[in-house]
Amino acid sequence: MARDGAVYVCQACGAVHSKWSGQCTACGGWNGLVEEAQSRPPGALAPSRSTKVRGLAFETLQSEAAPPARILTGVDEFDRVCGGGVVPGSAMLLSGDPGVGKSTLLLQVCAQAALRGSSCAYISGEEAVEQVRARAARMGLAQAPVKLAAETAVRDILDGLKREHFDLVVIDSIQTLWSDVHEAGPGSVTQVRAAASELVRLAKKRGVAVILVGHVTKDGQVAGPRVVEHMVDAVLSFEGERGYPFRILRAAKNRFGATDEIGVFEMGDAGLREVKNPSALFLNEGGERAAGAAVFAGIEGSRPVLVEFQALVAPSAYGTPRRAVVGWDSGRLAMVLAVLESRCGLGFGARDVYLNVAGGLRISEPAADLAAAAALASSALDVALPQDCVVFGEVSLSGEVRPVSRTESRLKEAAKLGFGRALGPAGLAEMAPFPVAGVSRLAEAVRRIGESAWE
Repeated sequence: MARDGAVYVCQACGAVHSKWSGQCTACGGWNGLVEEAQSRPPGALAPSRSTKVRGLAFETLQSEAAPPARILTGVDEFDRVCGGGVVPGSAMLLSGDPGVGKSTLLLQVCAQAALRGSSCAYISGEEAVEQVRARAARMGLAQAPVKLAAETAVRDILDGLKREHFDLVVIDSIQTLWSDVHEAGPGSVTQVRAAASELVRLAKKRGVAVILVGHVTKDGQVAGPRVVEHMVDAVLSFEGERGYPFRILRAAKNRFGATDEIGVFEMGDAGLREVKNPSALFLNEGGERAAGAAVFAGIEGSRPVLVEFQALVAPSAYGTPRRAVVGWDSGRLAMVLAVLESRCGLGFGARDVYLNVAGGLRISEPAADLAAAAALASSALDVALPQDCVVFGEVSLSGEVRPVSRTESRLKEAAKLGFGRALGPAGLAEMAPFPVAGVSRLAEAVRRIGESAWE
């Protein structure tokens, strides 16, 4: 029997239930309801019996005050993803898999910003101060004037931040914090929501930029209630494939800049190194291009990026052919295979199909359809594409090759890296600095690949 004032909170979605049940009615998850004492958050007003209506002080959109200058941390890739620097008074959430380098990145950001004159604090709930110092020494940042603390109590953290003014504060991580107002344990939905609310309120009230580190679940979602993602101004994800030194910082939400912007880093012994030219990082520069490889000219945020699609079509040894894809959407692969079979006459029904995006980068834009189709057709026909050719274009279910956005930026990036021809939608010749094989149908592109007709 539940205690007086107790509720049951789903640890997956944060839905509140008055009684326990095996399944959450909000998200459908099983065995996720945990009993928690219902309490009033600090500062909450008790119900008033007065009928007096309090007025609001409305303001206009016009303001004579200049917006505060952004904090330039000195880590250019981080500043790019944030929209040109960190906005004072903003709250950001950084998530990523365990061991991907979240703490390393933020310690580096704090140290570089402190060296540029900003007042920075790094508060860790997972490591002792000596551990943070050891990592800073290994990265060559031991002389940076960063204030360190190891604390998990929200009340103590807030008291410390109110006694001294900081420009930038990092909390690592939000799942380790606990508030004495609530009886739930650290990491629970109630504690994560309460801690995030207090820290966001502090950021807005005192003009401090706060960066919260968040853990992720096994399916890649930020652990805890989704309301935290709505509270903050920006949600950043730090991604990286095991076995690759490359790390991608991506903005999924940003109230002060573009979304889907990326920053590229390379993990080394001395921390993270910024990659100024990611296109050269994701391309294979040695030797002739093998059959089944196609270079895609893509756009990530505001940055053009060239990446190699690798495909292998092989006879199947089992009754059910395999379809494996890394770095691209599996549903999109199934669609492209269906179009190649029905519109272009290529058969994949009795063959295994493997598709990989080189370098560990994940591609999501539809403009990669033609590059994937070209790689698959090249492998199926055993004909290699030219070494200096880039491919891009969206493929429809009717087999039509549709134009994509920012074509000129894609072609300029390809020309800068030494590419001399392109395969893409029709109508590109007038804006391309090199010969373009424009096609309006996917069947025409497959014919050009099979006949090596690129002029």
